[in-house]
Amino acid sequence: MRSTRLLAVGLALMIVASGCASDPSLKDAAAELQKDTQRLETDDVFKNPSKKLRILQRPDKDIPCDKDKFKRVLRATADYERKGSDVDGHLDLTQGLMENTLVQVLGYKLDFDFSQADAEDGRFIYGTKGDPEVRVTVYVAPDSPTWRLHAMTACLPK
Repeated sequence: MRSTRLLAVGLALMIVASGCASDPSLKDAAAELQKDTQRLETDDVFKNPSKKLRILQRPDKDIPCDKDKFKRVLRATADYERKGSDVDGHLDLTQGLMENTLVQVLGYKLDFDFSQADAEDGRFIYGTKGDPEVRVTVYVAPDSPTWRLHAMTACLPK
């Protein structure tokens, strides 16, 4: 009898606690994207002037995306000078470098697309992280700029 009461009280507390959990907010997702911008700017690879990192759009403005919801966007480019004429080798190197940065420095989980493994016209890298979710897409090009990064938060209430 006593254990039944304790179980009922415990269950009630769990239900109340789960009801109080806050929904993901734009503020949290935007803060994560701001950190990504800072991490990218201070990363050993991209702070090198030869990489020509350019932040084209900082995630500091709310963009309407649904009724009473908003998102934030980060857009950047960077370059890696190609040495020689081996396009496939250049893409392999630059794709690997960006994948390492996304995982090790920025904390994304990558979604691999093996169908484009040997594409010489460029490759896409896709990744996600967090709750609320932030998505990133990087186009790795054979020509300058080598990397074209686009990251955005989910569409969220303020």
